[in-house]
Amino acid sequence: MDLAARIVARDPRAAARAMRDVDDRVPGYLELLKAIFPSTGKATVVGVTGNPGAGKSTLTDRLIEKYRASGKSVGVICVDPSSPYTGGAILGDRIRMSRHATDPGVFIRSVATRGHLGGLSRSARDMVRILDAYGADVVIVETVGVGQDELEITRTAHSTLVVMAPGMGDEVQAIKAGILETADVFAVNKADRDGADATVRDLELMIALGTETMVAAGKSRGHVVHGGAKVDVIPTSPTRDDAELWTPPIHKCVATKNEGVAELVSSLEKHAVWLATTEAGRARRRTRLAEEVREALRETLIDAATHSLRAEIDAAVAAVDARAVDPYTATEALLAKFTGR
Repeated sequence: MDLAARIVARDPRAAARAMRDVDDRVPGYLELLKAIFPSTGKATVVGVTGNPGAGKSTLTDRLIEKYRASGKSVGVICVDPSSPYTGGAILGDRIRMSRHATDPGVFIRSVATRGHLGGLSRSARDMVRILDAYGADVVIVETVGVGQDELEITRTAHSTLVVMAPGMGDEVQAIKAGILETADVFAVNKADRDGADATVRDLELMIALGTETMVAAGKSRGHVVHGGAKVDVIPTSPTRDDAELWTPPIHKCVATKNEGVAELVSSLEKHAVWLATTEAGRARRRTRLAEEVREALRETLIDAATHSLRAEIDAAVAAVDARAVDPYTATEALLAKFTGR
């Protein structure tokens, strides 16, 4: 039995080997991904992101517990940052999930970013597909601690859970672009600390203001396809039915005490229904797939160009270094050579 067939047959060793091959980009990994693709599309993919120290790993552990209690199999991908100096990564996020290590219904994989920006590793999306083909009902992807512009998780996950915590500057972070636009569900973790209610109020206000701004600008992304927060006046797009708008719920929780986690899971499940049953949700899915195809095309073109123009690139670098040509003209010449071949 080949590797793809073993993955579909729920062989955990085959899934682990496939993930290693995909992460290392060994010869034949694309053929493997093509072979398993017809068996994908069944899993619900949940992204867990947020600032460092917000409690993402502990909350992920609790999410696994809730999903398993309902009889669902769970795959988990934990992304850790790689050192820019040594290239190494601790891969320690799954330590907080070690109690699930012997559960045959849970598959946990740690992966390093290897310098890839955006909060995920380059191979994370392909690993999600492997776990999907493997038969996981839910795939949870925990990102590294991300900033406002590291939002690749939205192109990978169906539903994105943004984890915040009081007392960590989140009142300011909530105002910044990026975090608001990614969230389908907010979790204010460590809600037993002072400032949790203030963090919730700030999020509600910023969601409402973000909705008003994006509607006025005629944008079709972010919270324009959602509703606003629970305030008196919520501007919405006149071209959309209010029933199709999704309001990102905000839940207070304490992951270490398992408080508020059931409500988080309920909201994530409701969001999955919204994606499947509304035109706005289906349009979002198509947009996500379009972005994935464009990204794959960019990577393929870059790999092909750098391989085909290796000597020309070295010559162009030498010419730019000698100030014989500017980098923009050199790049245009390289593109002309590549497209002319």
